[in-house]
Amino acid sequence: QRLISAQARFATRMERFTQTTFRDTVGRVIHWRYTAIAIAFSVLLAILAILASGRVPFSFFPPLESDRVTARLTMPLGTSARVTEQAVMHLEQTAMRLGDRLNREAEELGENPPVEHLLAAVGGHPVSSGGSGPPGPRDAASRGGHLGEVTLQLVPNQQREIETKDVAKLWRETSGPIADATELSFKTSLFSAGDAINIQLEGNNLDELQEVATSLREWLHGYSGVIDVADSFRSGKAELKLDILPSGQVLGLTLGDIARQVRQAFYGDEVQRVQRGRDDVRVMVRYTEAERRTLDSLANMRIRTPEGSEVPFATIGKAELGRGFSTIRRSNRRRVVNVTADVDRSKITANEVLADLRDGPLPTLLRDYPQITTSLEGAQREQGDAMSSLIPLFGVALFIIYALLAIPLRSYSQPLIIMSVIPFAFVGAIIGHLLMMSGGLLQGLAMMSIMGIIAASGVVVNSSLVLVHTINARGDDSLSMREAVMTAAASRFRPIVLTSLTTFVGLSPLLLNRSVQAQFLVPMACSLAFGVVLSTVVTLFIVPCGFVILEDLRRLRRRRREKAEAEGDLSASTPEPRPIP
Repeated sequence: QRLISAQARFATRMERFTQTTFRDTVGRVIHWRYTAIAIAFSVLLAILAILASGRVPFSFFPPLESDRVTARLTMPLGTSARVTEQAVMHLEQTAMRLGDRLNREAEELGENPPVEHLLAAVGGHPVSSGGSGPPGPRDAASRGGHLGEVTLQLVPNQQREIETKDVAKLWRETSGPIADATELSFKTSLFSAGDAINIQLEGNNLDELQEVATSLREWLHGYSGVIDVADSFRSGKAELKLDILPSGQVLGLTLGDIARQVRQAFYGDEVQRVQRGRDDVRVMVRYTEAERRTLDSLANMRIRTPEGSEVPFATIGKAELGRGFSTIRRSNRRRVVNVTADVDRSKITANEVLADLRDGPLPTLLRDYPQITTSLEGAQREQGDAMSSLIPLFGVALFIIYALLAIPLRSYSQPLIIMSVIPFAFVGAIIGHLLMMSGGLLQGLAMMSIMGIIAASGVVVNSSLVLVHTINARGDDSLSMREAVMTAAASRFRPIVLTSLTTFVGLSPLLLNRSVQAQFLVPMACSLAFGVVLSTVVTLFIVPCGFVILEDLRRLRRRRREKAEAEGDLSASTPEPRPIP
C-alpha cells in the first residue's frame, strides 16, 4: 500500500508539474522563440570554439593504461651483452629505488603499496613484444645482446592511487638517458593502435634521410609533452668495406674477384666433405688463426690476377672499417625512415604536434631536400582511414533518416525540425566529456567518442519525431498552432523525459566503471548518455519553437501571396487614363 500510494503521489505531482510549470515555461519560450533559437545556436558555436581551442584533446585510441611499466632498451647492433647488462642493471636499480619510495609513501598514507615486483631481461624484449614467440632468423634486429628490458609490475589500478603514467614519468626522470642507447622508451599502454606520432620519410638517398630524421627528432624534442623520440634507422654490425683501385682494374680484376679471395682467406673455402655416420664434415681451407686475428694480414695478402700472377692487396685495393645495415626498409621501391614519438596527453596531443609541424617546421625542413616525401603512419594513418570512411557514411545515414521522415510526414520542412536536435547530441557529448575530464574519469575525446555521437544521432531523433507527430495530431483538432504545440509538449513530456533518464541511468554503471576492460567503451557511453540528455532539453523547448517559426514563415508567405494577388486584381480593375487632347 505504501508503494502504491508513493507511486500515486509521484504521478500526481509530475502531472501537476507538467500541466502548470512546464506548460507555462514552454509558452514563454515559444513567445521568445527567436531569442531561444539564437541562444541555442550560440551554445553550439561556443562548444565548437571550445573544441577548436584544444581544451578537449582528441586521440584516435583512448590511452588504456596497463598495470605495468616497461622500459624498452635498444643499444647499437653489435653491442656486447655485458655492456647491455650494465645499462639494464642501471634501469633495474632506479626502478627498485622508485618502487621502495612509492611503497613507503603509500604505507605512510595507509594505502596499498603500488609496486609488486620487478623483471629484467637481456637479449630481447619478452614483455613488450607480447610473447609472440621467438623471432625469425631474418629478423636479426629483434634479438641479440644489444636488447634489454625492465618491467615494473604494479597492483591493479583499483587498488592504488597513483596512475601508471605517473610511475613511468617518475622512472624516466630518475633513470635519465642511457649512454650510447639507440632507443629507450617507457611503455604503459595496455593496447596501442600504433605510435602516437609516426612520420615516414621516403627517398633514394639514405644520407639525406638520416639528416632529415635527425633534424625532425630535434624539432620533436622541443615540444613540451613529447617523449620517447626515436627513428627506425638502425646501423648494423661493424664490417670491413672493400674497394678496388684503378691499378687493380688495369690488371683485369673486379671488386667481386677481390671480395671472393678475401673471403676465402679469412672465412675459408670448402674443398671437401667427409661422411661420418649421418653427418657431413666440411673441410675448409683458410689462413691460420694467427693470421686471421689482425687486419695487417689483409694488407700483406696476395691477390691472384686473371693472368695467374699475384700482387699485394694494398696495391690494387683498399679497406676501411664501417657499419652495415641491420635492416633495409623500402616503400614503393624507395628507402624509408620512420621518426616516432609518444606524447603526454595531459600536456599536448599528437594532432596538435603534427598540425604545428605541418604549418612551419616540416615544409621548411624539406625545402632543402626536394627528393624526400613524408607520410603519416601508425595511429595517425589509422585515424585518417577511419575518418575518411566514417564521414561519407554518416552523410548517407543522415540522408536516409531525412527520407524516412519526409515520406510518412509528407513534408520537406518538418524532417529538418526533427533532425535539428542532432547537432545538440554533439554538444551534449562534448559537455559530458568536459564534466568527466574534470572528475578525472576521461582524458579527452577518442574515436569511440565519435562512434557514440553517431549512435546518439539516431537515438535522439525518436523523441523529436514523437513530439512532431503529436503536434500534427493536435493541429487537426482545430487548435491554434501555439495551443497545439503547448498541448503536445505537455502530453509527451513524461515519456520523453523518462526514456532519456532510463537511457542515462542504464549507461551510468559503464560511465563510472574504473576497470581497465571498460575504459575502451567509456568514451562512447559518455557521448551517448550526455548527448541523449541534452537533446531531450532541445526536443522539449527548441523543437516547439522551430515548429512555430515554421508556421510564422508559412503565414508570412501566405500574406505576401495574398498581397501580390490583391495588387494584381487592383491593377486589372483600374482603367487606363486617356491622353489629354
